[in-house]
Amino acid sequence: MTTDDRTQHDAPLDDSRMPESGSESIGSNHGSAGGAGAPDEEGAGADGAPAGPVDEEALRDLVIETIKTVYDPEIPVNIYELGMIYDISFDAEANAVVTMTLTSPSCPVAGSLPLEVEDKVNGIEGIRSARVDLVWDPPWTPDKISEAAKLELGIF
Repeated sequence: MTTDDRTQHDAPLDDSRMPESGSESIGSNHGSAGGAGAPDEEGAGADGAPAGPVDEEALRDLVIETIKTVYDPEIPVNIYELGMIYDISFDAEANAVVTMTLTSPSCPVAGSLPLEVEDKVNGIEGIRSARVDLVWDPPWTPDKISEAAKLELGIF
């Protein structure tokens, strides 16, 4: 994801937010394991993935809006605005990979929050499957919080 992929209310991505190494995959793919099925009446494959080329920009917007419904239970701001999402990518078959971190490796929701993200992204029409890669490098810091979220939290 580039800076252009985020709205002005979102924290800009910079190279320090991008994972360099050491990721672990959380959960499993819930979509169809086979190739795209025959198109149905609305142009989607039998497995729900689009029959034609993937519109990454539209899918990215849907994924971001969905991720914005996921909250860290200890902070009243969604995880996207907290800067915990480092990357969202897609392959040609509409399989999504969300690279994210948590505020701390000892976060009490380390086992459930990535799975919640994966389940919600898997529920998006047009996404064939979703996977969350949880990374710790670079570590999350408060400077990753968007300006809007900083105002909401009273951080100046």
